[in-house]
Amino acid sequence: MSSNSNSVTTVAVSPRLGVGALRGLPREVTRPPFTPGILETGIVHLGCGAFHRAHQALITQHAMTATGDRRWGIASVAMSRPDVVGALRAQENLYTTVLRDEGAVRAEVVGAITAAVHAPSDRIGVVRRVADPRVRIVTLTVTTGGYCLAPATGRLDSGSDPVRHDLRCAAKPCTAIGMLVGGLAAVRRRGGRPPVVISCDNLTANGRQLRSAVLDFAALRDDRLADWIGRNVQFPCSVVDRIVASGADATAGARLGVDDRAQVSAEPFMTWTIENFDGERPRWDLAGAEYVTDVTAHELAKLRLLNGTHMLLAYLGALAGHPTIAEAAADPALSALARQFMLHEQGPTLALPELQLHRTVTDLLRRFRNPAIRHEMTRVGRNGSDKMHPRVTAAMRENLAKGRPTPAAALLIAAWIRWFDLHGTPGGAIELIDSRAAELAPLAAIPDPHRRARAFLARTDIFGTLPHLNRAQREVGDALAELIHDDIAAVIARRLRPDLGKVA
Repeated sequence: MSSNSNSVTTVAVSPRLGVGALRGLPREVTRPPFTPGILETGIVHLGCGAFHRAHQALITQHAMTATGDRRWGIASVAMSRPDVVGALRAQENLYTTVLRDEGAVRAEVVGAITAAVHAPSDRIGVVRRVADPRVRIVTLTVTTGGYCLAPATGRLDSGSDPVRHDLRCAAKPCTAIGMLVGGLAAVRRRGGRPPVVISCDNLTANGRQLRSAVLDFAALRDDRLADWIGRNVQFPCSVVDRIVASGADATAGARLGVDDRAQVSAEPFMTWTIENFDGERPRWDLAGAEYVTDVTAHELAKLRLLNGTHMLLAYLGALAGHPTIAEAAADPALSALARQFMLHEQGPTLALPELQLHRTVTDLLRRFRNPAIRHEMTRVGRNGSDKMHPRVTAAMRENLAKGRPTPAAALLIAAWIRWFDLHGTPGGAIELIDSRAAELAPLAAIPDPHRRARAFLARTDIFGTLPHLNRAQREVGDALAELIHDDIAAVIARRLRPDLGKVA
């Protein structure tokens, strides 16, 4: 005989993070040292992604903590998707940064954001926000594509649809460049002091490239505006460094006892190197940032050692079936190849003393292997066509010219080309996201691996101009053929130096 039960299962629901939830957080969670909502907005940031929230916003909070200066709240702008903006607004612009290093976990609630802005639907408008007299700094993390640069020239791509849109619709621009020029034009009209504009993207000479794009765009509107920007607006270069995980840490949210839809997870390591500039700024130097006369050496070291090796681990690691950078870096063969790549291919192109190079490489391998940071291959490997030259082939070109071997760089390029064959494979870790994917698809369809390698390396807009091109094409073609037919561990083993065949 059956019986009906009227019992109801109760599911505990965590409160949403917000000002009212701060008091109930565990004692070990760091809270903002100020009442959220009292900050003045002194910074506009374009690109409200995870990296910004785990880096610039956190450093800015620490700077305000050190000085008590509350004028540096951030209007953080999402350029396209509204998801993060909605999450932040529902939490009174609070979110948690969780720092993870193997067993150690530290959490801090960040309250530096004064406004979460979705650019396409913003009623105030990003142009007016940039032009606000209280805003002294504009920072950007919009990725390489956000600078609207033509690959062949490195200058503004004036014929692209987004740039043409912004020239037609100056009051409602859709690009970061259009928003900056619109805001700076408004400052000029009122006779105000323009903000300092700081790129935080992984571009070579990022400040100078940003300045060039802004001046090119401004000149298309008004030569006098371009001249005024050129004389009055500072665009210092900067180099940022922190590995930020792809998604939120659900376990951290459970431990905190709150629901945080905007949480970010990152490694403890963090640096920010900025070219010195005139004018007011938060005391970022009291929060871990460093001001220098020239960031070039820092920039090259970071792009080639960290970012270039990230690409190697992503493209080859995914082919080996590893879903994350940490798992790829823990693979003995890949770890040895990564060390060889940094020490013997990327390292010789940098002005680093040998002892410092070895220490940096050891530290990077340790950071890459951090199992607490889930850095997914798709995220690291996306837009490889934009990243290949500054992070890989610029150093490869120098090595080829000086007769130095480049086995890891050739294998890295071959692995990227191989992604075109394998992306979307069921159960695989490979998803190809690239702005040039459609135009490169015919090259990727060439059956012969050596002809395919020649066709890819002929794209100077991606790889630059390589000396001894026949040699480079042959090595990439050989590597591609091996990746198609052989076990990847064997392919890597053939390229390892005998002294680097063990895990670092």
